[in-house]
Amino acid sequence: MKGLTHLNGQGRARMVNVGDKDITDRRAVAMGRVYMKPETLELVEKGGMKKGDVLAVAQVAGIMGAKKTADIIPMCHPLSINGIDIRFEINHHLTAVEIRAEVGVSAKTGVEMEALAAVSVAALTIYDMCKAVDKEMVVGDIQLLEKSGGRSGTFVKEVKAGGGKDNCR
Repeated sequence: MKGLTHLNGQGRARMVNVGDKDITDRRAVAMGRVYMKPETLELVEKGGMKKGDVLAVAQVAGIMGAKKTADIIPMCHPLSINGIDIRFEINHHLTAVEIRAEVGVSAKTGVEMEALAAVSVAALTIYDMCKAVDKEMVVGDIQLLEKSGGRSGTFVKEVKAGGGKDNCR
């Protein structure tokens, strides 16, 4: 494992200098889930929440979360994002809403944190919009699935065989 790049010679936090890096096309895909009661999942799926269309609001919130990542994660560089796509899938087997965010940029640094922030904010928005009927929801499984571009190249998370909760795809 490489050393931590966000620490200076004194062991204190620093923002990494990306000035010498080339601008390249970079992409990251992240996912997460919000586990809930079957009745709550049905309300989300059918648009029955009193606060409104849960997934439509969560989609906009996730996009905003990606765009604001540098404002909430101290060592992230502000990026001019090329595009953000957030998709939701209702998983009846796991009684969860699955969230997948894909973020692209042409920059000197990657967009992994932006994809993870998009998923996290979308998941928290789902929780917020549904908490009146289900306070036992669990936000989880937030993880990077893929990234490409930059010096470190391509990463694709290995998928476990057998499906279920531990399978990310």
